[in-house]
Amino acid sequence: MRPLLLCLLGLAALSPDLAFAQAKQPAAKAAPGGSEVRYFTAIDGLMDGNADVILKETRQGKTVTAATLDVCYPVDKASERKDRFVANLTVSGQSLTGTASSISDKQPVTIKLTRKPTGDTYEFRGQIAIGQKVTEVVSSDNSDLSEKEFLESQTRDDGITATPKDFTEVSPESVGVRVKLESVLDFLKSLKGEALEVSVASLSVSCDELRAGEQTINLTVDPERAAAALAKIKATPGVTLAGWTSGIVEMDRAIRFSAADWREGDKVNRDKLASAVAGVLSKTLAATPAGSVWDANTGKLKMTFKRPSQLFPALGLTETVEVSAMVSADKPGTSDKLMLWVSSPATTTADEGSGPKLNLAEDSSSADDEGAEPEDDGGAIAALVKELKGQRWDADKSVWK
Repeated sequence: MRPLLLCLLGLAALSPDLAFAQAKQPAAKAAPGGSEVRYFTAIDGLMDGNADVILKETRQGKTVTAATLDVCYPVDKASERKDRFVANLTVSGQSLTGTASSISDKQPVTIKLTRKPTGDTYEFRGQIAIGQKVTEVVSSDNSDLSEKEFLESQTRDDGITATPKDFTEVSPESVGVRVKLESVLDFLKSLKGEALEVSVASLSVSCDELRAGEQTINLTVDPERAAAALAKIKATPGVTLAGWTSGIVEMDRAIRFSAADWREGDKVNRDKLASAVAGVLSKTLAATPAGSVWDANTGKLKMTFKRPSQLFPALGLTETVEVSAMVSADKPGTSDKLMLWVSSPATTTADEGSGPKLNLAEDSSSADDEGAEPEDDGGAIAALVKELKGQRWDADKSVWK
């Protein structure tokens, strides 16, 4: 499939001077002999196939009377950072020309294109210069969309739920914050010194975010502090939406149980819970507990276990098994139920015997395979359900059972 310069999301949020504010308006049907708006959302090869382009045309019959070119692109091959320009083009027959300045880096932009119908598609040729860099455009077989088709293709879903009814579709530690672009830097600075983690991937603004004028920053917060953190974040200048989103919790490895025996006041007795969980896992994993620690920023519990390796028994190798867990109320606000999530085990093998050691290298190929089967946990989830007198999630009926 040829590289596509995909159209981006969130056009409804643009201001009128950025060319596509009409996304909020219902699509108008072209009257006989009247004007019609059409869109191109793919032009081959622009910026090595990495640019995202929307060419909007206003036509009177087959004649183009106005055009706007909106291009978002990486600032260079080695960078995730993107810039964007929007240019109103001068139309003269098959010629489309114009100038602009890129929004972030203020680079001068010059566009010189010819547009030629070829049956049911269109061909574009010419040049686009950004600063000192000139891109040759040779693109054929481009299909256009009606305004209705274009607007129907525009969606925006960063998964943020401000007030979820429970934590079955969003994760209790995972917070998403939508911030106006001009406020992102100040917002991130305000998080310095806070007991939370910021997703590095969310620091890179995407083309859809550039067009929408808002960036989504993803955070990980201890579930016991997430609600308070969100209340503070929502009052921060420039924040337009904040709530929970998807995270590490997988419902097929989650358990809901009564909070009564595991709370001291309004907080979970984490030491007591960690001890109980480790006791169950030591049996299902046939391993000896070797330590556990709660992460102060994320509220994540990391447990380690040791057991003799059966790979080559005569060598006396040792397996270290790591399991992560997280506990929270089963929903935001007051609840008499807790929800525990436990990860699949991850095992490494080492020579921990006395004397000279055999240096071992783990095979990472299976870990990199997304389709790889998770390691056997010896029925840990079922055993924990029994120990905690809990319930498991029924994905087919969307209920706890």
